[in-house]
Amino acid sequence: MTTTAHARPVRPAQRMNFTKAAPKVFKAMIALDAAAAEGLDPALVGLVQIRASQLNHCAYCLDMHTREARAAGESEERIHLLAAWEEAALYTDKERAALTLTEAVTVLTDGFVPDAVYERAAHHFEEEELAHLIALVLTINAWNRIAVTTRKTPGTE
Repeated sequence: MTTTAHARPVRPAQRMNFTKAAPKVFKAMIALDAAAAEGLDPALVGLVQIRASQLNHCAYCLDMHTREARAAGESEERIHLLAAWEEAALYTDKERAALTLTEAVTVLTDGFVPDAVYERAAHHFEEEELAHLIALVLTINAWNRIAVTTRKTPGTE
């Protein structure tokens, strides 16, 4: 992003409309996204999508998922403090386990998800629910990578 002396930052133009350029992939991603979220608490889905999008610096997905979370009744306080969720006492143990797993899968710092992180999530989620959580994390990461690569503009579509 570039800035001029007395102007607001200028965001580079969107590179492509992925939806139109790869409609079959887009439709498959929509189906995967819906299947991944199936059976998960919608509030948890929103938290996971927002947190992964924060980590991936995806402005488009942050804009979309924070608006969706607000519309679904999520509090401003929980949305605003999500970037520092470990220090905030606003999240349940189950949400914390999901957020820890989200960060581990999104970042893959050491090339793997630590056993303790996986076991913590497995303690709070039944196997099918955990499988859906993992799918949700991989799906939002894929969406983030598409939006960041194509420079999808926040607030569009």
